[in-house]
Amino acid sequence: MTTKTITVQRDVKAELRRQAEELRQHLGRQGTLVINVLSSPGAGKTSLLQATAEHWAGRHRMAVLVGDLETDRDAQRLAPHCPVEQLTTGGACHLEIPLVKQGLEKLSTADIDFLFIENVGNLVCPASHDLAEHVRVVLLSVTEGDDKPGKYPKMFRTSQALVISKTDLLPHVPFSVDAAIDDAHQIQPDLTVLPICSLSKDGIAQWCQFLEGQRHELLARTVIGESMVTT
Repeated sequence: MTTKTITVQRDVKAELRRQAEELRQHLGRQGTLVINVLSSPGAGKTSLLQATAEHWAGRHRMAVLVGDLETDRDAQRLAPHCPVEQLTTGGACHLEIPLVKQGLEKLSTADIDFLFIENVGNLVCPASHDLAEHVRVVLLSVTEGDDKPGKYPKMFRTSQALVISKTDLLPHVPFSVDAAIDDAHQIQPDLTVLPICSLSKDGIAQWCQFLEGQRHELLARTVIGESMVTT
């Protein structure tokens, strides 16, 4: 039996990237900042989003697309605090733009200031997929060890912010915040680092201020872009 290798000179992900860019621009024009939140399982993504919704209650409008292999447990936790839609992958280890678009069809974003995409817990596969985010944030909990940036470099290299979560547990685990930050900055020197404890709300105000600043920059870019088009 003979085998034949066929070389395809085409980027199979090009169409997905095109869809992501088109959606990013659409949401940006309406003033919605999209934040892709990534981490390993159990790092505290849902707790962070719940604390964020509570901090912004009555001030900013946010919504969440929750990605999981199975169940809607995280979506149920967030539903009392903000609009939410479940994205169930059925076993896939990451979200992709077609599933995000399906979730958005059920979730009205016309009046949303911040749209969070809570990705599937995984520090590998999600790093390679553009979900139309304006900001990519990776969580690293202190229970995971301070060596993870160097072990999973693509996730940290492609992110704009690092949230060091569960800081209330620092007295009980062998985790060096300085070592984790140094490791991450060797990979991505411009990474913004935010230590946070979602349960006690320590660092939540600073986290929200960071996102507010990112949205302010988005709105400024949108105004400049529209001005250039009309002149």
